[in-house]
Amino acid sequence: MKTMLKATALAAFLATATFGAAQAADTVVTFDPGIVAYGYSDGYWTTKKEWRTWEKPEYVEVYRKQPQARYYEYRHDRDPDLGWRGEVVIK
Repeated sequence: MKTMLKATALAAFLATATFGAAQAADTVVTFDPGIVAYGYSDGYWTTKKEWRTWEKPEYVEVYRKQPQARYYEYRHDRDPDLGWRGEVVIK
């Protein structure tokens, strides 16, 4: 009887985990260049002053094509302020 309960519990757990993974695979994350305050070769500062690395190389090009882009072709850590220039108003 205990073996049957354990097997049933395990099966229920695996079914739930598989369903959750399938739902997560349907989630699409897109890049919003409007959140970038300053871009660098190694990542970017968001308008909320959060540092992030580029998730995909094509995101760099998407951002650089924006009319308001502030992109610098070097690593952010070469500057004493780590690349935060203070020109962007934090929302």
